[in-house]
Amino acid sequence: MKLELLTSYHANLGKVIDVGSTPFGNRAIVEVNGGEFRGPRLKGYIRKPGVGDWLTIDDTHAHLDIRTTLDTQDGAVIYIDTLGKLEMTETVQKAIAGEANTNFGEQYFFTTPKMQCGDSKYKWVNNIVCVAEGRLQSGKADFNVYEVTNS
Repeated sequence: MKLELLTSYHANLGKVIDVGSTPFGNRAIVEVNGGEFRGPRLKGYIRKPGVGDWLTIDDTHAHLDIRTTLDTQDGAVIYIDTLGKLEMTETVQKAIAGEANTNFGEQYFFTTPKMQCGDSKYKWVNNIVCVAEGRLQSGKADFNVYEVTNS
């Protein structure tokens, strides 16, 4: 097994909507106001609106449920459904409040993006497995998305 960089993207974070305490943890919805992705095989912009992160937070982790719509530079639309985990360290909590930044690998922040596209140029994304690492920077979330390939 090998990981090959597919694309890197940043999502501009918007308003956080606090839903409150639920049987599954504290529920919040993070609005995303666009962004951009660039990589060897995928390039373009994150559509706005059309993006959000529906997450639950327990004592130690945020359980991510991210939905993203991408517009490629050549006019295709790709839908991404992403599940993941973010370790809620003190630095992560400060970053969410806009008081700090994190770097890749400083905390457990991994996702599993699953893509769907009907455009013939990008139908290949329907049949790949991806993993991503994340970090939080001032007002945005950054991700490096890797395709899992045979060695």
